[in-house]
Amino acid sequence: MGAGAGREAVVRVRGLGTYLGGHWVHRDLDLTVHRGEILALVGESGGGKTTLMREIIGLTRPQAGRIEVLGREVYNGPTAPYHLRVQWGVLFQQGALFTSLTVFENIAFPLRELWVAGHELEEDVIHDLVMLKLRMVGLRPADAWKLPAELSGGMIKRAALARALALEPEVLFLDEPTSGLDPNSASELDRLLDELHRELRLSALMITHDLNSMAAVADRIAVLAEGRVLVTGTLDEVAAYDHPFVRRFFHGARGAALLRTG
Repeated sequence: MGAGAGREAVVRVRGLGTYLGGHWVHRDLDLTVHRGEILALVGESGGGKTTLMREIIGLTRPQAGRIEVLGREVYNGPTAPYHLRVQWGVLFQQGALFTSLTVFENIAFPLRELWVAGHELEEDVIHDLVMLKLRMVGLRPADAWKLPAELSGGMIKRAALARALALEPEVLFLDEPTSGLDPNSASELDRLLDELHRELRLSALMITHDLNSMAAVADRIAVLAEGRVLVTGTLDEVAAYDHPFVRRFFHGARGAALLRTG
């Protein structure tokens, strides 16, 4: 809908088909994320949102369709090409930090992987970059030496976000970033994402079921149901779409209150 007309697409999915467990999870699915926007993807639990994200980042190959990130086809060979993987960052659900590594080592991990592409970094450069990313997400230098088990839920998400930002990616993929957080921690993470979005002009695809997060952070919303994207637009545009899932999700007590105040 009009909000993205004429803008460059950083993610483009066309005609996607995914067959899992004896049925089609996605069928003829189209999705576009424009440069500089945060697109929130919502849908029913088990409806294929995370599977779609895994396909976009090259972890699960679909049975049909075409996926492009930054103008390059993801599946132009057996796996997603390395030159694309270093241009995106991923915040997995629950953070997915390496539990045996410190926060520092978790954030440094993608920086040390650069040797694969022939761009090995010196340790002092890695140290400075890690500390910079820590400050960007609101963590203290002392937090660098903690293990994930010593962090609160909000700190885990921030550390995972710092790792996703380590290589200064052009596109971020966020899988339920506020899931499992208390309302205050979720609001603080929303504010951080909004600040980073405005300061860095990040492009992002964010899976979420959190209406408050959606309203606070997303430029547009895409609704995934019946195996395809039914509608994409602003909160008001999507909420006006006539479909059972949209009515349940956006016009329940929480959704209705948000629409009134929005």
